[in-house]
Amino acid sequence: MSFSSPAAPRASRLAVALLLALPPSAALAADPLPASDPDSEQAVTLERVEVRGQRPLAQSVPDLAQARARLDERAGATALVDAERYRDGRVGTLADALGYAAGVFVQPRFGAEEARLSIRGSGLQRTFHGRGIALLQDGVPLNLADGSFDFQAIEPLAARYIQIWRGANALEAGAATLGGAIDFVSPAGYDAAPRTLRLEAGSFGSRRAQVALAGSSGRADAYLSLTGARQDGYRAHAVQENYRLSGNAGFQFGDRLDGRLYLTHVDTRSQLPGNLTLAEALQDPALAAPANLALDQRRDFRLDRVAGKLAWAPTDAGSITLSLFHSDKSLHHPIFQVLEQASRDDGLDLRWRSEGMLGGRRHILVAGMSHVRGRLDDERFVNVGGRAGAPSNRFDQHAANTSAFVEEQLWLTPRWALALGAQALRAERRSRDLLISGGRDESFEVDYTAVSPKLGLRWLPGEGTQLFANLSRSAEPPSFGELSGGPGVTPVDQQRATSAELGLRLHRETLSLDLALYRARIDGELLALSDGQGNPLGTVNADRSLHQGLEFGVEWTPAPAWRLSASYLYNDFRFQRDPVYGDNRLAGVPPQQLRAALRWARGARWHVEPSLEWVPHGGYVDHANTFRAPGFATIGLRLGGDAGAHWQWFADLRNLGDRRWIASTNVVADARGVDGRNFLPGDGRALYVGLEWRPD
Repeated sequence: MSFSSPAAPRASRLAVALLLALPPSAALAADPLPASDPDSEQAVTLERVEVRGQRPLAQSVPDLAQARARLDERAGATALVDAERYRDGRVGTLADALGYAAGVFVQPRFGAEEARLSIRGSGLQRTFHGRGIALLQDGVPLNLADGSFDFQAIEPLAARYIQIWRGANALEAGAATLGGAIDFVSPAGYDAAPRTLRLEAGSFGSRRAQVALAGSSGRADAYLSLTGARQDGYRAHAVQENYRLSGNAGFQFGDRLDGRLYLTHVDTRSQLPGNLTLAEALQDPALAAPANLALDQRRDFRLDRVAGKLAWAPTDAGSITLSLFHSDKSLHHPIFQVLEQASRDDGLDLRWRSEGMLGGRRHILVAGMSHVRGRLDDERFVNVGGRAGAPSNRFDQHAANTSAFVEEQLWLTPRWALALGAQALRAERRSRDLLISGGRDESFEVDYTAVSPKLGLRWLPGEGTQLFANLSRSAEPPSFGELSGGPGVTPVDQQRATSAELGLRLHRETLSLDLALYRARIDGELLALSDGQGNPLGTVNADRSLHQGLEFGVEWTPAPAWRLSASYLYNDFRFQRDPVYGDNRLAGVPPQQLRAALRWARGARWHVEPSLEWVPHGGYVDHANTFRAPGFATIGLRLGGDAGAHWQWFADLRNLGDRRWIASTNVVADARGVDGRNFLPGDGRALYVGLEWRPD
């Protein structure tokens, strides 16, 4: 891009600065001038100098370094995933993108995009239609108004990086939940390859392709990604097919004002093979559950989403960002009944960030408010072989969330920083029963309010090293899945938690460490429980529960050709003196999980990376702790490198030993020690190959 008026003066100053920065010998070597008599009045004509550069990224799109710096400023656990790091292998599930992110537990159900996604035990019961985490795309909520979210709405290949705030540390993202927030940030036209073509293929009929275009002209830029994928699946009745269009366009109105428009379209269809008994899963894991076959269970939906963002920096130290979004989703979901749902959600988000001096001390202030409102038309029918039979129920549901937050971080000394913050939340859930049967009206109207304060402290003993501690509260109102997601309505209260955290961040040239210890006392955790006689109660509020654990991530480069990456989780989630469950462990997540990979590279042309996923002991499937999944260890191998100036290739081998293992489980109140259909087997041995073309 050539600088021209009114940017020409800045270009001239840049050219002069560059010339002045050169030592005399370097300047002469770069462009020798003809010798002349110093007393001569003859003018010397210099060759025309043209300086070319790239306009700084718009304020609404922080680059990778800015995002990392802001995350490191949090007095709590955070993580950042560079999307370039997972593009050298198969990218078919969220585990492929988030598997090595410290503190994130993610495990696909059956090689699918739906997964158990949990941070610090959030949304333990969900292996589908997640909750407990604020899921964002470019800082704009992907959650529906009731707090739930769809895994298929995300395309990891269309992200430049992923930001993660763990626990109640996500005030900057407008969230104060137990699980925190995850933000998938798209490339802009300035920082993406002008053209990208990516092809993947492999086991179980897997095919995936991406075409992406990017560019900029003057003050405008745009990025567009189209992906399509299909796989027959490792198991029977597990065909998946999805198409995603993701795009954004930005315009810089001036040095201090820019805007960006985001468009997303998702069309996804997935067969659901269902759960097996442990015996079935270990003997023939490719089976589908009989009921899933008989009822042709599946989850198909279309999503259209548009969002706009306007960023204004009235001063060098402050910026205001306004975001608006609208989404429209239609769901066809035959399960034990056929669900036909149409939802529309709208939201507004306003954030202020100021950085400067306060009373002679450095400070950072972030504040904001958001409002999200949605309407859901929920029709239910008898499932007749996967088709809608007689109507069984219908709800007209409305949800709204309004929140305001503020956080001030003040440097007490150059090495000590104190953070004080709070979020105020009001949530509404309204449901009108439009098909009353048996004289039972299941309508309800409930409101929830909460104030969640936070106190944090950071100590910076040296460059690239910091220790942090915090104490925080969090609140999570129930989604419609907890209130009316089953055969009947289960009125529940919101889930509250008080969390304490201590952690370490270390960034060195060859070593990065992320370590956090946390302990959260939860009141009213949303769980599927039973009474003292073992009768299921549906989703209810547990009395008290405790979530504590250790999150550890490391990346070490002991030599230029070697890199070790690892993520370790220790999870201790349990009831506390519950009248039915005592101090039992909560079901759903194993106590420990380790993912590790060792990479050897011979320049850019060749690399080899063996990997290990190890779960010493599987998690319980029931809160009564009568039946648990077995542990497992699987080994993988990834090869790849450059194949010319603009080509990269990879071969990704999974589960080399063809182990039969349990990827995830159902969560029930009491299995009574009986091997029921509660297990989701992981994929067998698989090979995926890919080729990517990205010219300069």
